[in-house]
Parts: sequence; structure tokens; C-alpha cells
Amino acid sequence: MTKRLFIFGLGYSGLEIAQLARAQGWTVAGTCTGMEKAESLRAQGIETHLFDGSAPLAAASVGGASHILCSIAPGTVGDPALSLCEPLLRQAHWLGYLSTTGVYGDHGGGWVDEDTPPKPGQPRSIERLATERAWQAMARDAGVPLTIFRLPGIYGPGRSPIDQVKAGTARRIDKPGQVFSRIHVADIAGAALKAMTAPHRGDIYNVVDDLPVSTGEVVAFACELLGRPVPPSIPWDEIAPTMSPMARSFYAESRRVRNERMKRDLGVVLRYPTYREGLRAIAAAG
Repeated sequence: MTKRLFIFGLGYSGLEIAQLARAQGWTVAGTCTGMEKAESLRAQGIETHLFDGSAPLAAASVGGASHILCSIAPGTVGDPALSLCEPLLRQAHWLGYLSTTGVYGDHGGGWVDEDTPPKPGQPRSIERLATERAWQAMARDAGVPLTIFRLPGIYGPGRSPIDQVKAGTARRIDKPGQVFSRIHVADIAGAALKAMTAPHRGDIYNVVDDLPVSTGEVVAFACELLGRPVPPSIPWDEIAPTMSPMARSFYAESRRVRNERMKRDLGVVLRYPTYREGLRAIAAAG
């Protein structure tokens, strides 16, 4: 089988997956929404097509991709890749969809896994679950294996507490009992490539690291690595009224997410099993 990957949405995670796939011998193409970014990606050797969700892609753009992955966030009307390009998706040998652990909803800091019934509370997570189910229905009807990757907070070079501390924007918000799961973007790419080549028929995987903790703990560690003073802890009741609705929504839920299925079924070995290894690598890279 020709190893040709097409990615709807060459954003932060999608581009990381594209770069790893190319390094492993895949032919890779994908989409973005702006001409300037498209030209930049083409200069890097990535075949890039414009797709803003207003019109279908030409069949030639996907070019007989054996594997298709979507990282586009849905809106209130669903996933544009699915609604506008379904005939192209049905021709693939494997489909992948990047979703969110937000579909589990609030568990008061308790553990969840892939067998935990979803109960999303935030509008964007409700949209994600609906989109997951739409992809599942299409893939089942087409007879194409689909892998759904549920992702937590994503960090990596250029998008981490290390960068926030350097920029002077890091805050330690104290909301008792609040914990988050997270994942380094390189480990998202690693899990996706494992799933694309694994001898299985598709499943749902939590792509998270091994250590859910509070954001305050992560910020404090970033400060330690950089030799910077740790910012004072700000009580939740004090900071919440000043935060945007989107920012407050992230603190409305607390859960710890298990990753055993990903390790067992896909053989994933995390490059950055906790935030400590991930932040050390980012700090060392300058």
C-alpha cells in the first residue's frame, strides 16, 4: 500500500504529525486556511491546499490518500471536512480524528478512561462528541477503520509554560482540587503514527501523559528550570471575575485521564511521560 497521508488542518498538532510522517517515509499533504501559511508550508516541502470550509476540496487535492486524518475543530454546524468532503474520506484505507478529553465532562478530579461514558458540559465539547459520532457513523457505513484520538491540554515548543514564564505572562491560579491532563505535541504525533500502522480496526484512545497535575505546579517547575521567581498563587475567587468566559470554562472541569489503552494496544512509549521531561527539553532547546 502506498503510504500517503492527507491531513485536514495543518495546525500545531497536524503539522507535527505531518513532519513525523515525512521523516518516516510517508508522502504527506494537507490543508490550511490562509495563503501565506500555505506558501510557507509548501516551501518546507509539504503539499498544501486551501480549505476554509466554504467549498469541497477537489478530488485531485487528496490524490488517492491511503490515510486521512482530521484535526479541524468543529463549529455549531459540524465538521466541514466531513460535511463537504465525505466522498473523498470514504476512499481511504484508514481515518483518524483528533478530538478532546473534554467529552468526558467534569469528574471532580476523578479518573476516566475510554470506557467512561461521555458527558460533556462545555459547548465545544458537546460539538466534539457529536462530531466523533458523525465520523463513526460515516466510517462504519463506508467500512473504513477510524481511530479517534482524545487529547487534553497540548503543549510543546512555542506553546508551553516555559514560553509563558519567559514572556512574563505565567500565572499560578489556586483552585483547590483542580487538576488537568496534558500531552506534548511530539507524543500526539508519535501516537498517530503508531495508530496508522497498527494491525487493528480502529478504536478510541486517550493520548495523554502519565501525570495529571495542577497548572500551578507546572508553572512553578518551569520557573525553577529557568531560574526565575515563582509568581504568587492567585486564589480562584479573586481571579475568576477577570478571566474571559473561555478561560473560565477550562477551570469548570477537573479530571484525571488514563492512557493504558494507548500503551497496550498501540505500543506507544511516551517520549515525554510527564510535564517534567517535556519542559526540560523545551528549556534546554532555548
